[in-house]
Amino acid sequence: MLWPRPAKSVVKTGASREIVQAYPYRNACPTSVWGQLIDAASHSITFAGYTNYFIWQEHPRLIERLAAKAASGCSVRFLVGDPDSEVTRRREEIEGVPLTVGTRIKITLDALSKLKDKARVDARFSDEHIALSVFSFDSEMLVTPHLSSLLGHESPMLHLRRLGDDGLYDRFASHVSALWEGGRPVWE
Repeated sequence: MLWPRPAKSVVKTGASREIVQAYPYRNACPTSVWGQLIDAASHSITFAGYTNYFIWQEHPRLIERLAAKAASGCSVRFLVGDPDSEVTRRREEIEGVPLTVGTRIKITLDALSKLKDKARVDARFSDEHIALSVFSFDSEMLVTPHLSSLLGHESPMLHLRRLGDDGLYDRFASHVSALWEGGRPVWE
Protein backbone atom coordinates (compact mmCIF):
# COMPACT_ATOMS: atom_id res chain seq x y z
CA MET A 1 0.00 0.00 0.00
CA LEU A 2 1.46 3.34 -1.05
CA TRP A 3 -0.29 5.42 1.59
CA PRO A 4 -0.51 3.57 4.90
CA ARG A 5 -3.17 4.65 7.34
CA PRO A 6 -0.82 6.82 9.50
CA ALA A 7 0.31 8.81 6.45
CA LYS A 8 -3.28 9.31 5.27
CA SER A 9 -4.22 10.76 8.64
CA VAL A 10 -1.54 13.47 8.25
CA VAL A 11 -1.71 14.25 4.52
CA LYS A 12 -4.72 16.29 3.39
CA THR A 13 -6.59 15.01 0.35
CA GLY A 14 -9.61 16.27 -1.57
CA ALA A 15 -11.33 19.52 -0.69
CA SER A 16 -9.69 19.74 2.73
CA ARG A 17 -6.36 20.47 1.02
CA GLU A 18 -7.54 24.07 0.62
CA ILE A 19 -7.96 24.49 4.38
CA VAL A 20 -4.81 26.16 5.69
CA GLN A 21 -6.06 26.48 9.25
CA ALA A 22 -9.30 26.21 11.21
CA TYR A 23 -9.99 28.42 14.22
CA PRO A 24 -12.74 27.74 16.77
CA TYR A 25 -13.33 31.51 17.01
CA ARG A 26 -12.67 34.30 14.53
CA ASN A 27 -10.67 36.21 17.10
CA ALA A 28 -8.44 33.14 17.65
CA CYS A 29 -6.86 33.90 14.28
CA PRO A 30 -3.77 36.01 14.99
CA THR A 31 -3.97 39.63 13.86
CA SER A 32 -0.64 39.01 12.14
CA VAL A 33 -2.33 36.54 9.75
CA TRP A 34 -4.82 39.23 8.72
CA GLY A 35 -1.99 41.75 8.33
CA GLN A 36 0.08 39.38 6.21
CA LEU A 37 -2.88 38.62 3.94
CA ILE A 38 -3.72 42.31 3.52
CA ASP A 39 -0.12 43.30 2.87
CA ALA A 40 0.61 40.43 0.46
CA ALA A 41 -2.47 40.97 -1.73
CA SER A 42 -1.69 42.69 -5.02
CA HIS A 43 -4.70 41.94 -7.23
CA SER A 44 -7.87 41.88 -5.12
CA ILE A 45 -9.03 42.39 -1.54
CA THR A 46 -12.68 41.88 -0.58
CA PHE A 47 -14.17 42.39 2.86
CA ALA A 48 -17.62 40.79 2.74
CA GLY A 49 -18.53 40.89 6.42
CA TYR A 50 -21.86 42.28 7.53
CA THR A 51 -20.29 45.08 9.58
CA ASN A 52 -16.53 44.74 8.93
CA TYR A 53 -16.24 46.79 12.11
CA PHE A 54 -13.49 44.82 13.82
CA ILE A 55 -11.03 45.21 10.95
CA TRP A 56 -10.67 48.95 11.62
CA GLN A 57 -10.04 48.32 15.29
CA GLU A 58 -7.39 45.65 14.82
CA HIS A 59 -5.30 47.11 11.99
CA PRO A 60 -3.54 50.43 12.48
CA ARG A 61 -3.50 52.79 9.50
CA LEU A 62 -5.77 50.47 7.53
CA ILE A 63 -7.23 53.36 5.53
CA GLU A 64 -3.75 54.39 4.37
CA ARG A 65 -2.74 50.78 3.70
CA LEU A 66 -5.83 50.13 1.56
CA ALA A 67 -5.41 53.44 -0.28
CA ALA A 68 -1.83 52.43 -1.12
CA LYS A 69 -3.04 49.01 -2.30
CA ALA A 70 -5.62 50.64 -4.56
CA ALA A 71 -3.05 53.12 -5.89
CA SER A 72 -0.80 50.20 -6.85
CA GLY A 73 -3.62 48.58 -8.88
CA CYS A 74 -5.27 46.31 -6.30
CA SER A 75 -9.07 46.20 -6.33
CA VAL A 76 -10.45 46.87 -2.81
CA ARG A 77 -14.12 46.02 -2.23
CA PHE A 78 -16.36 46.14 0.82
CA LEU A 79 -19.74 44.43 1.04
CA VAL A 80 -21.64 45.63 4.12
CA GLY A 81 -25.11 45.34 5.52
CA ASP A 82 -27.54 48.22 5.29
CA PRO A 83 -27.54 49.89 8.73
CA ASP A 84 -31.19 50.88 8.34
CA SER A 85 -32.58 47.57 7.03
CA GLU A 86 -35.05 45.24 8.68
CA VAL A 87 -32.40 42.46 8.59
CA THR A 88 -30.04 44.67 10.61
CA ARG A 89 -32.79 45.58 13.10
CA ARG A 90 -33.68 41.91 13.66
CA ARG A 91 -30.00 41.03 14.16
CA GLU A 92 -29.69 43.79 16.76
CA GLU A 93 -32.57 42.22 18.69
CA ILE A 94 -30.89 38.81 18.59
CA GLU A 95 -27.50 40.11 19.72
CA GLY A 96 -28.83 42.51 22.34
CA VAL A 97 -25.50 44.31 22.81
CA PRO A 98 -24.91 48.05 23.36
CA LEU A 99 -22.68 48.43 20.28
CA THR A 100 -25.43 47.67 17.79
CA VAL A 101 -25.05 46.13 14.36
CA GLY A 102 -26.18 49.39 12.74
CA THR A 103 -23.61 51.38 14.71
CA ARG A 104 -20.84 48.96 13.75
CA ILE A 105 -21.81 49.29 10.07
CA LYS A 106 -21.82 53.09 10.38
CA ILE A 107 -18.29 52.98 11.81
CA THR A 108 -17.21 51.06 8.71
CA LEU A 109 -19.08 53.48 6.43
CA ASP A 110 -17.33 56.40 8.13
CA ALA A 111 -13.93 54.79 7.55
CA LEU A 112 -14.85 53.96 3.96
CA SER A 113 -15.89 57.57 3.31
CA LYS A 114 -12.19 58.40 3.52
CA LEU A 115 -11.55 55.98 0.64
CA LYS A 116 -14.55 56.68 -1.58
CA ASP A 117 -12.70 58.96 -3.99
CA LYS A 118 -9.89 56.47 -4.52
CA ALA A 119 -9.87 54.61 -7.81
CA ARG A 120 -10.25 50.84 -7.43
CA VAL A 121 -12.08 51.15 -4.06
CA ASP A 122 -15.76 50.26 -4.07
CA ALA A 123 -18.46 49.45 -1.53
CA ARG A 124 -21.93 47.93 -1.80
CA PHE A 125 -24.81 47.15 0.53
CA SER A 126 -26.24 43.63 0.83
CA ASP A 127 -28.30 42.05 3.57
CA GLU A 128 -27.93 38.52 2.20
CA HIS A 129 -24.62 37.74 3.92
CA ILE A 130 -25.75 38.29 7.51
CA ALA A 131 -24.76 34.72 8.47
CA LEU A 132 -21.51 34.37 6.52
CA SER A 133 -18.45 36.61 6.32
CA VAL A 134 -15.89 36.11 3.56
CA PHE A 135 -12.66 38.08 3.45
CA SER A 136 -10.53 37.38 0.37
CA PHE A 137 -6.98 38.38 -0.46
CA ASP A 138 -5.93 37.28 -3.95
CA SER A 139 -5.92 33.46 -3.70
CA GLU A 140 -6.48 33.19 0.06
CA MET A 141 -9.54 33.88 2.17
CA LEU A 142 -10.87 33.84 5.69
CA VAL A 143 -14.43 32.55 6.05
CA THR A 144 -16.63 32.88 9.12
CA PRO A 145 -19.99 31.07 9.21
CA HIS A 146 -21.92 32.87 11.95
CA LEU A 147 -23.50 30.63 14.53
CA SER A 148 -27.00 31.33 15.84
CA SER A 149 -27.08 34.26 18.25
CA LEU A 150 -23.30 34.51 18.62
CA LEU A 151 -21.34 37.58 17.61
CA GLY A 152 -18.96 37.26 14.66
CA HIS A 153 -15.84 36.99 16.80
CA GLU A 154 -17.39 34.04 18.66
CA SER A 155 -18.01 32.04 15.47
CA PRO A 156 -15.49 29.65 13.85
CA MET A 157 -13.27 30.68 10.97
CA LEU A 158 -11.47 28.87 8.16
CA HIS A 159 -8.34 30.09 6.41
CA LEU A 160 -8.49 28.83 2.81
CA ARG A 161 -5.98 28.86 -0.03
CA ARG A 162 -7.15 28.28 -3.61
CA LEU A 163 -5.53 25.18 -5.11
CA GLY A 164 -7.82 24.35 -8.03
CA ASP A 165 -11.11 24.86 -9.78
CA ASP A 166 -14.41 24.41 -7.93
CA GLY A 167 -12.82 23.86 -4.52
CA LEU A 168 -13.87 25.48 -1.27
CA TYR A 169 -12.22 28.78 -2.20
CA ASP A 170 -14.04 28.99 -5.54
CA ARG A 171 -17.38 28.09 -3.96
CA PHE A 172 -17.14 30.93 -1.43
CA ALA A 173 -15.75 33.32 -4.06
CA SER A 174 -18.77 32.59 -6.31
CA HIS A 175 -21.08 33.31 -3.39
CA VAL A 176 -19.44 36.69 -2.80
CA SER A 177 -19.53 37.51 -6.53
CA ALA A 178 -23.27 36.85 -6.63
CA LEU A 179 -23.84 39.04 -3.56
CA TRP A 180 -21.68 41.77 -5.08
CA GLU A 181 -23.64 41.72 -8.33
CA GLY A 182 -26.92 41.93 -6.43
CA GLY A 183 -25.70 44.63 -4.03
CA ARG A 184 -26.40 48.29 -4.36
CA PRO A 185 -23.74 51.00 -4.33
CA VAL A 186 -22.90 52.65 -1.01
CA TRP A 187 -21.85 55.80 -2.89
CA GLU A 188 -24.38 57.08 -5.40
